Amino acid sequence: MNGLSAHASSGSDSDLRSATGPGNALDSDALAEAMRAYCTALQQHRVTIDRLNVYPVPDGDTGTNMAMTLAAVTEELLRTGTGRAEICSAISHGALMGARGNSGVIVSQLLRGLASTLTPSDDQSDGEPPIDAAMLAKGLVAASEAADSAVMRPVEGTILSVARASAHAAQRTLEALESGDTDDGHGMATVLENAKRAGQAALEATPQQLPVLADAGVVDAGAAGYLLLLDALLSVTDGRPLPDEVELPAEVAAVIAHGNAGASLRASGTDAVASQREELHRHLDPSESGHEIGDPSGTRYEVMFLLAAPDENIDHFKVAWDSLGDSIVMVGGDGLWNCHIHTDDIGPVIEAGIDAGRPHRIQITDLHEQVAGLGGHGAHGARAGDGAHGAHAGDGTQVANSAHRTSTTDRTQVDCAVVAVSPAAGLDELFAALGATEIVTGGQTMNPSTAELLAAVEAAPSGHVVVLPNNSNIVPVARQIDEHTAKHVEVVATTSVPAGLAALIGYDPGANVADNAASMLDAATAVAAGEVTQAVRDVKSPIGHVTAGQWIGLDDSGIAATGETAGAAAIGLLAHMLQPTHEILTLIEGAGTEPAQTDDIASWLSQHWPGVEVERHFGGQDHYPYLFGIE
Repeated sequence: MNGLSAHASSGSDSDLRSATGPGNALDSDALAEAMRAYCTALQQHRVTIDRLNVYPVPDGDTGTNMAMTLAAVTEELLRTGTGRAEICSAISHGALMGARGNSGVIVSQLLRGLASTLTPSDDQSDGEPPIDAAMLAKGLVAASEAADSAVMRPVEGTILSVARASAHAAQRTLEALESGDTDDGHGMATVLENAKRAGQAALEATPQQLPVLADAGVVDAGAAGYLLLLDALLSVTDGRPLPDEVELPAEVAAVIAHGNAGASLRASGTDAVASQREELHRHLDPSESGHEIGDPSGTRYEVMFLLAAPDENIDHFKVAWDSLGDSIVMVGGDGLWNCHIHTDDIGPVIEAGIDAGRPHRIQITDLHEQVAGLGGHGAHGARAGDGAHGAHAGDGTQVANSAHRTSTTDRTQVDCAVVAVSPAAGLDELFAALGATEIVTGGQTMNPSTAELLAAVEAAPSGHVVVLPNNSNIVPVARQIDEHTAKHVEVVATTSVPAGLAALIGYDPGANVADNAASMLDAATAVAAGEVTQAVRDVKSPIGHVTAGQWIGLDDSGIAATGETAGAAAIGLLAHMLQPTHEILTLIEGAGTEPAQTDDIASWLSQHWPGVEVERHFGGQDHYPYLFGIE
């Protein structure tokens, strides 16, 4: 298929063709083909995009999440009709339910904005006219605005700024074509070419806009993945092949090809991981939009609630909140909004909501008491390719058979159930033993989709459910669940496996969901989490130069220890983390750990910290031979 409209024979479609030039319209089949091409491109370049991850540890999953989100879109397209309204609905619903991780959530909003513009109106009596250059340019603008609208102050240097640059270029090109300033016979291709060119320039500028990218020597991964959408549209409109490689600056390509972050785009003598986590606190929000503005260390409380309010009240509400805090995120429409803010003034924040409408399901978190750190480099779960096909949830959404597993606990109805995300079979057993009623496979490089978490929530033996994401990248997907189920869902935003296990200590199946969420959060925040893995890039740190392949121990502040073996790094990490007030240490062994090294860790603990009770478990997680939770 070349993506050109099949409706060029007569009527308004023919008039449209002659007005805008040949090869300038897409029909419904071509739109669906563009989504399939985008999915193919993301799958082909998934590894490259993953390698643009800023952390020097094996947790880059932006490309994987985007590819799997688009895989859900293509699956949804297989089950829909051929009309454009049906195609657009499938794109929107598939993206929403298939979204995985921060990158999946934001690309789902981009696609939903595009689809909403391309959906034909109900009053079109002459059928569905093809998508022309003007409609497509408008769609790209709407896509960018849909993503931007989720945050109060979108940050430059992310997928948001690159999508915005592309959209503005598309709009400017269209205006030039319509004014006759440009004599062009292929308006749609020209619009897309200029959008891609502007987006590429914006991508290459991201390290200058976002220091965390410069420190790592990379460009924004999500933005690189977004530009493949424009390549896919050019493929179906102009017959161009999908790119063989992701277009990257030479120095960035060298960094990811050789696993070396030492060739930084901006010299820095600080701990790269610590500074990256601090920067991400300012710029990447573990909430519905996937982006955060402002440093949460500057404000005390996180306030979230659902707001039932007329849409026309929201602009005034945003202005009121803008003076009360930062990290402001508002997602929704049609009378229901999900609102998030960091503030020092809880009362005025809620009062502003009351002035706008009816706030409910209010959640307040003391950020200063939460476990610091956004890394959440928990263990890896199943391979990204696992679970690409599987059973269907009750709403018709496809979910992976292997992704959602019922625990071995009693299936008797309870007042409040727990859904936990777990990266490995050994950890499944631990979560189930502590009371989790539903287990969803997930972790770094394998973030579950909205549909998979929703299926687990629907299967839980209660109308009230607490979700434990156990990974920072899964939190934004988990927070979307409540608006898609009749059940009352609370998310305890655990960002590591040890925190998730600790949270279950505060779980009471007979208590209500709000009380459980509060007590489980208290239990989770009492745990200091650590992990051992191998560096995938060279990096500078206060403890010395770390080389690719070296074992490293990380706590919430970044790299805290190194070692020639995983066991040596673990001992160094524990020496850094343990304090006289600590009483219990949970040690979780991963796949492939060497028993002799684990025995060395146990002997060191017995000699140096005899008063600390050690609980040893086999989790079986990949890439992270040791996970620690210290209480």
